[in-house]
Amino acid sequence: MAAFSDLEKVNQELLKFLHANRSGTLLRRLLERQEQLGDRLLETQDDASRKLKDALALEEGVARKFLDKREEMQCTVSMMEQVEKELQEATEKNASLKAELNMLSNELKELKDIEVEIQRLEEEVGEDTAVIPSTVYMTQLYHRISKIEWDFECEPTLIKGIHHGPEIAHPIHIDSAQHSKKFVSDYLWSLINTQW
Repeated sequence: MAAFSDLEKVNQELLKFLHANRSGTLLRRLLERQEQLGDRLLETQDDASRKLKDALALEEGVARKFLDKREEMQCTVSMMEQVEKELQEATEKNASLKAELNMLSNELKELKDIEVEIQRLEEEVGEDTAVIPSTVYMTQLYHRISKIEWDFECEPTLIKGIHHGPEIAHPIHIDSAQHSKKFVSDYLWSLINTQW
């Protein structure tokens, strides 16, 4: 812009000189030519300024797209990290479920083995089933008469149970190793009510 201002001053001085001397056509032509060059310079400056603005706008658009793509890439990386974390958790859960499934499979196999063993035992005992109902009947009969509820899970040398007498329940706890069979028999018979 400073060069243009200097050029304009020179033009004005030349015009003053031409008017003052009223001289030659050649000098006017030179001034006209110089004015045309000044106009072209202004047009070129306007064109350059417009192109610079366009280039800056284009650069700004490219920078905005770059930032958008960068943000999109960061979101994608974040999503991929989340997916990898979920995949890791799913893999661990899958391994845990496989271990549990193997354990259940082993337990199922053991249950099938037990079922086979039970069937084998039932077949072995199948011939003795005629005796069992009479044993159950006898046990129920003894219970009704004696009113004694036996503890069958005690040690073999102990005789344990509860006698449900006419007034209150009375516990039974006898060590057969310390008492004779006669004493045990007499004691148990003494619990039975003979009043019918």
